[in-house]
Amino acid sequence: MAEPKSLKILNSFYKLCLFLLDKLLQNMAAKKPGLIALFDVDGTLTAPRKVVTPEMLEFMRNLREVVTVGIVGGSDLVKISEQLGQRVIDDYDYVFSENGLVAYKNGKLIGTQSLRSFLGEEKLKEFINFTLHYIADLDIPIKRGTFIEFRSGMLNVSPIGRNCSQEERIEFEKYDKIHNIRSKMVSVLREKFAHLNLTFSIGGQISFDVFPQGWDKTYCLRYLEEFQEIHFFGDKTYKGGNDHEIYESERTVGHTVTSPEDTAEQCTTLFLS
Repeated sequence: MAEPKSLKILNSFYKLCLFLLDKLLQNMAAKKPGLIALFDVDGTLTAPRKVVTPEMLEFMRNLREVVTVGIVGGSDLVKISEQLGQRVIDDYDYVFSENGLVAYKNGKLIGTQSLRSFLGEEKLKEFINFTLHYIADLDIPIKRGTFIEFRSGMLNVSPIGRNCSQEERIEFEKYDKIHNIRSKMVSVLREKFAHLNLTFSIGGQISFDVFPQGWDKTYCLRYLEEFQEIHFFGDKTYKGGNDHEIYESERTVGHTVTSPEDTAEQCTTLFLS
């Protein structure tokens, strides 16, 4: 039995509606050109030194459908991968470890910088020796191991030692807020090594980063010339925090967040509403 003409028209109209709806959804999902959202890791996408939650991972996947997404952390790639997953360089459009001194785009390495080459062994040794002596004389409740971690583009200094447990990490953070262990140490080192033109950036719970001036998180911006609108989300945006320079940069729109949940809420308002 032949299909009535009216039914054929209705069927064609239905198919056209599905086609237009599909195109509309594709356009809605298309990434906004010239815009990138950059994220700190600790305190922004995860709790400090904790693994990202499945809910936050899913949120970031959805966000990446709408805007280009980048990660910029002070830690090396190994530590960032421990928190955001072993496929982190493939899960995001850009991944900048060590403030961007090691840079990846679409899973491929696009740039590196070396602290050893920049300062030279003698200056490095001078700094490391003094710092270890300072920590040895420091009277704090407990000390563990790995007081200085040498990274590609920076040194990470921890008065308690990076080998401390999560519980000890939390206790040191509380102690540091009262006794200003890190800020006092930074003041001494900044004065002692003023001739090296170093930047000292307090981040996380137990340590601070040391690197040449200009090697803060704004370093990663050199890889983002194609973007006219760069949104940065971080928790330590105050002066002396390791998100401050990029937060204040003329090239970025800075957003201070208080937790991963706050990050998701702000991004939803900005990009997904």
